[in-house]
Amino acid sequence: MRILVVCGAGASSTFVAQRVRHAAHAAGRDMSAVAGTEQSLPIDLDAADVVLVGPHLHHALDRIRREASHRDALVVLMPTDVFTDMDGTRTLALVDQALRERENPTERNPA
Repeated sequence: MRILVVCGAGASSTFVAQRVRHAAHAAGRDMSAVAGTEQSLPIDLDAADVVLVGPHLHHALDRIRREASHRDALVVLMPTDVFTDMDGTRTLALVDQALRERENPTERNPA
């Protein structure tokens, strides 16, 4: 599974990508996570199964989802406290929850 973490300039997404990659590897999961920017999305989407979008890009979420839909990539808006997830486990859990919801839409979390 390939995860793309997107933010405005690529700085904060680098930290999130590194943390979620370490969390996945610590859990024995075969996942890669890379950072990207909003401007690099058209190119970066080709190599992504899941796109984690920084909370500050909520205004661009619909456009990102449209771009990702052509590639069957799952797009998830990260919560505002994502940058406090120092070990990446909460972010990895967010990915897992989104994947479960995609497979079984009736399992959506009402919160």
